[in-house]
Amino acid sequence: MPALKSILETAIYVDDLGRACAFYEDIMGLRPLKKTDRLCAYGVNERSVLLIFLRGGTAQGATADGGNEIPPHDATGQIHFAFEATHAAFAEWDDHLTARGVDILSRTSWMRGGKSLYFRDPDGNLVEIAASPGLWPMEGTTA
Repeated sequence: MPALKSILETAIYVDDLGRACAFYEDIMGLRPLKKTDRLCAYGVNERSVLLIFLRGGTAQGATADGGNEIPPHDATGQIHFAFEATHAAFAEWDDHLTARGVDILSRTSWMRGGKSLYFRDPDGNLVEIAASPGLWPMEGTTA
């Protein structure tokens, strides 16, 4: 089996692209890599990309920058994804989100030593700030 290196992109689908982009820029501090009328793309620590698509905006497919076809995709419902933070920054994230009026749904401590904050974005997606290592057994390993 060929090896995989990591998950490069995470995609979420939203009803109001402007509102979602404002949340991820103003609350989460992300800076856009690309913005169009159907998507906002954000780099996360030069390791991964968060793609925010307008719901239905990619249901017909699209043409990539190089002229190649991107197959149709779309999703409905509330999804979950996690941003990774250091243990040192975890309390700062809790304070920052609380100060910005974000309702923290859960503060979780994991048996391996990790911690998580759970909250919802404006479209109801469950967002997690996870302090690691300490969530999964493979953290800290290299491929």
